[in-house]
Order: sequence, then structure tokens, then C-alpha cells
Amino acid sequence: MHDVYASIAVMALVTYLIRVLPLTLIRREIRNVTVRSFLHYVPYVTLSVMTFPAIIDATGSELSGAAGRAAAVLLAWRGASLFTVSVAACVMVFVLELFIV
Repeated sequence: MHDVYASIAVMALVTYLIRVLPLTLIRREIRNVTVRSFLHYVPYVTLSVMTFPAIIDATGSELSGAAGRAAAVLLAWRGASLFTVSVAACVMVFVLELFIV
């Protein structure tokens, strides 16, 4: 049980340091274009890294997950709204799970 508390303490410390260090080390506005661009895309990359593996694992088969992802990417690439993309991906997975897989 002691290992569990030690693990939780280490995770809390690491999480705290990641959030506090930038606030303490960077006091001025960031003017570097490369760093600003990198920081601009961090939320999108984080969301993608969490979402794309979950798309495959959340379905009953990898085929339906891949088809749902393909439908979502195609519609998003063509400029569809987020709601349309979500519904189309869900419908694609539902149809494949119901009839084919």
C-alpha cells in the first residue's frame, strides 16, 4: 500500500511542476514566432493524441473504428461542422457494427 501512496505523490509532484515551472521561469511575453506557433498547436495535438487511439478501441472491431475515423477525417477535410463530423462517424460505426461486423 505504501507504493500506491508513493506513486500518487510522484504523479502529483510531476503534474504540479509541469504547471508551475512555466509560470515561474517565463515572466515576459514570448516573442519568438517558433515557440508561439508550437504553443498554439499544443491543445490540438493533445486532443488528437487522446482521441485517435480511443476511436479504434471504443468500437467492437478495428474495421468499424477505422471506417468511422475515415468518414470523420473526410468530412472534416471538406469543411463540415463538428456536429456533422461527429454524427457521421457515429452513424458509420453503428451501421458497420449492426450489419457487417
